[in-house]
Amino acid sequence: MWKTVKLSFAAVAVALMIVLAGVVGFALNDGEGSSSGGAPVANIDVSDDGFSILEEIMQILDQDFVVPTAVEYDILREGAIDGAIDALGDPHTEYISPEQYELGIDIISGAFEGIGAQVDMDPVTGAIIIVAPFRDTPAAEAGLVSGDAILAVDGESTEGWSVRDAVRVIRGPQGEAVVLTIMRAGTDEVEDVTIVRSTIVIPTVFSDDIENENGDAVSDLAYLRLEQFTDQSVRDMSTELERIVDAGYDGLILDVRGNPGGGLDATVQIADMFIDGGIILTQVDRDGQETVFEAHAGGEAIDIPVVLLVNQFSASGSEVLAGALRDHNRATLMGEQTFGKGSVNHVRPLSDGGALYVTIARWLTPNGELIEGIGIAPDVTVVFTEEDLEALRDVQLFAAIDFLHDELAQALD
Repeated sequence: MWKTVKLSFAAVAVALMIVLAGVVGFALNDGEGSSSGGAPVANIDVSDDGFSILEEIMQILDQDFVVPTAVEYDILREGAIDGAIDALGDPHTEYISPEQYELGIDIISGAFEGIGAQVDMDPVTGAIIIVAPFRDTPAAEAGLVSGDAILAVDGESTEGWSVRDAVRVIRGPQGEAVVLTIMRAGTDEVEDVTIVRSTIVIPTVFSDDIENENGDAVSDLAYLRLEQFTDQSVRDMSTELERIVDAGYDGLILDVRGNPGGGLDATVQIADMFIDGGIILTQVDRDGQETVFEAHAGGEAIDIPVVLLVNQFSASGSEVLAGALRDHNRATLMGEQTFGKGSVNHVRPLSDGGALYVTIARWLTPNGELIEGIGIAPDVTVVFTEEDLEALRDVQLFAAIDFLHDELAQALD
């Protein structure tokens, strides 16, 4: 019992994904690819009085500021960029410096350089927190877990940092070490954790044997954990679902707790495996134009009963999938309210060698509900108590097992 429950629970209690592509890990590409080159993409004359004032300010600072060594053009320029982006009030639009962009993150195929985790900002405390380490990555091996707060990086305090600030410092070339000062989730315990960066291949789909609350093996239900929406996820999910259906399982528990998203194409294709036609999601752009993504008839798992496990760290693609399966009555959502990241983002290369990660549209569920800033509410709310966490007791998984068994029993009556 211990090994099985620990595996499935670790996917929850350890699961908040920190790709250290930072917010990039929470976002979905819209499937149309990125623009190329550094040509301007907006009809704004940056030479007019509204923007040329920045050059005047730079000249005055260079001439008059009391600490001349503090007037470093690159730092001030980046501060001005960050200020402009922050003024938008959109946490998902990000400037990627040339150094960061050169490191490269292929969130669609599922590979990047970093420590193998994702960070975000706690909306209440403003602290930089671990959202989730990937399995078998330096972050996971170092013992980072969901909810750990990063107090300092290489001795530099993170107080007042944005997610961008954290990403810039924590990410880096493989083989180089970074020291994170961590306050452990739910405690006052503080410790330094040294992590050697690596090239991360994002794991996608995992199947596990499961046990009920009494420790009895559950052989009639299948369990899949989906940790990311990538091209590989589509192939892995198709293979696993075919195996599950062919094996004659009576139901499926699909776990997307801590899944931060990935590629929209992958998300749509995976949702299509469960839905026998109809709308998967509607995308609405800045002009109000709608693009509708629809499922095809048929699919690998259109009939098997499904419980979808979600939590507050199920974001982006996970929320698209949850909304689609819920609105088509293809799954019962169980767990906690999801993250509320329902926007489309593009990477726009810039002339300085960097890029702008920019929000260009929002998503609606098949029933027309907005995801951004709201999230998806579960059909059945199940939360962990402090005792559950200490005992590594996955009460959400146990509830899913009981629910499916009750549903199957009722179908036989």
